[in-house]
Amino acid sequence: MKVDYKRLCKVFHVVLVSKGFDDRKAEKCATLFADASLDGVASHGLNRFPEFIRLLDAGYVNSKAEPSLDFSLPVFERWNGNLGAGPLNAGFAMDRAISMAKEQGIGVVALHRTNHWKRGGNFGWQAGKAGCIAICFTNTLPNMPAWGAKEPKLGNNPLVIALPKKPAPMVLDMAMTQFSYGKMLAYLRQGKEMPYPAGFDQNGEMTKNPEPILAHNLALPMGMWKGAGLAMMLDLIASLLSGGLSTHEIGKLEEEHAISQFFLCLYPPKLGMNEGEMQQKLEAWVEDLKEANTFSDGPSVFPGENSLKNRAHNLKHGVPVDKVIWEEVVGMLDQK
Repeated sequence: MKVDYKRLCKVFHVVLVSKGFDDRKAEKCATLFADASLDGVASHGLNRFPEFIRLLDAGYVNSKAEPSLDFSLPVFERWNGNLGAGPLNAGFAMDRAISMAKEQGIGVVALHRTNHWKRGGNFGWQAGKAGCIAICFTNTLPNMPAWGAKEPKLGNNPLVIALPKKPAPMVLDMAMTQFSYGKMLAYLRQGKEMPYPAGFDQNGEMTKNPEPILAHNLALPMGMWKGAGLAMMLDLIASLLSGGLSTHEIGKLEEEHAISQFFLCLYPPKLGMNEGEMQQKLEAWVEDLKEANTFSDGPSVFPGENSLKNRAHNLKHGVPVDKVIWEEVVGMLDQK
């Protein structure tokens, strides 16, 4: 089933207003959810919207909250998200990092007591479009085992890296698990196995079946022990710099909330970098990548390339949606 992008934004917007968001916040939040599905990441767009509303209704997300400043330096700020909407808090934090970078060359924001940012790639695109190089990441509840462990003690702690390539940025958006939980849920709903091993069953055997993985939060760390180690370090950096909760502390809460995040921006013109030379290097890199022989019919792709293709296609032909989830969200219009 396909839905027009503007229709997707409108339905999200109306539901959010009915749940207490003012018009400005509702529009911004609705756009972030819709953009994820538009770019082919429905697992963190439409598919996550009912969960967002559930947490909002349960009081874990505060529609009225605004971030408050705890500490500041010319190139570093620490903010309290006050349990506001995760996508809005993350967008705000990235805006602050961009602003500092454009003044000082570098800007860093550490954010605590926020909520799930849904599609982290949104904030990479935000920075890249503003002409910045960016790195941002978040921690989560424990949903991934350390290498060799039988129970989850690490978060899948998504990492986003963006480069301001023209005409559109290059954006890497990846969880520390081989597949995100949203992606595994999508495969489970379709009754499909994952294309590669995605986690472990109760016997410690790798499996492509998402059901036992989801049942026990035993997702495979990306890069095996390397991904597990990277996830641990990202969690510690975000929680220490923000003064917020780490993954093992979030795991003691009744629901995932009050998480910690980190946003870093670099503005090349302020760092003595020539814009034209930078773009030439990026273009040369892409050209070299495309010349590589591949095992498939198509060329290699760079980070964010498929999102750009999906965006153009779905704007023209409609955004693919899960019919059951879409009807659930549309049904919320009758409850307002």
